[in-house]
Amino acid sequence: MNVSPAERTAKRLKALPMRLHHHAYTTDNHEETRQFYEDVLGIPLTAMYVEREFIDGEWVELGLAFYEMGDGSALAFFSFADLEKQAAWRATEQSQFVHVAFLVDEATQREIEERVTRAGATPFQIDHGACTSLYLTDPNGLMLEFAVDNRDAMEIARQMAATAHRDLRRWMNGDRTPNNRWRTDAAEATSA
Repeated sequence: MNVSPAERTAKRLKALPMRLHHHAYTTDNHEETRQFYEDVLGIPLTAMYVEREFIDGEWVELGLAFYEMGDGSALAFFSFADLEKQAAWRATEQSQFVHVAFLVDEATQREIEERVTRAGATPFQIDHGACTSLYLTDPNGLMLEFAVDNRDAMEIARQMAATAHRDLRRWMNGDRTPNNRWRTDAAEATSA
């Protein structure tokens, strides 16, 4: 289905969401999660709500912890007093393709890598071209990405936006020719 630029503009929200408010996940152990985010990563716990919520026709007791991001958004973790509900609503460990990504500067990325390595974790890094990302898994199985933008990230984003719909159609039509020329392994991927 071809969509004209005018149609794409007409469907766009008048005001895009301003930022991520929070990303929520589950935890079986709030203290273990707090130790990881505060003591290992250095990201502060800023709220712990203890609530009763009406869910699926009954009152459910829950704890919801928020960890602060620099832009005012948060990473949040739920747990439930009822162990059966906790098991039923638990998030399951996902692959690296289901993750939360945070924008950081190089010094912060290095500090996070040092902190988690000292804590016994084994993070890994990928140069995506537009950014270089450090990946690690938290105690709940949630994959985290700490990305440092390429110094030309704004220009890369502009160029990619100009061809985004064409690139999507190309992919949907079976053309798998790589188009990320900013990756250091781009030449290798193109010749593969």
